Amino acid sequence: MTNPIAIFLGAVVLTGLGLDVVFNNSAASFFLAQKFIDLIEWLAFWR
Repeated sequence: MTNPIAIFLGAVVLTGLGLDVVFNNSAASFFLAQKFIDLIEWLAFWR
């Protein structure tokens, strides 16, 4: 991965998080964080 691609992807992620905070009161970020925690617990079961 080159530096311009990494910077572009980082900007896309930060823009998405910023838009979620402004327009959705961070509801989507909170939902994704909860699902990520569920995924980690599910993967720990298979360990």
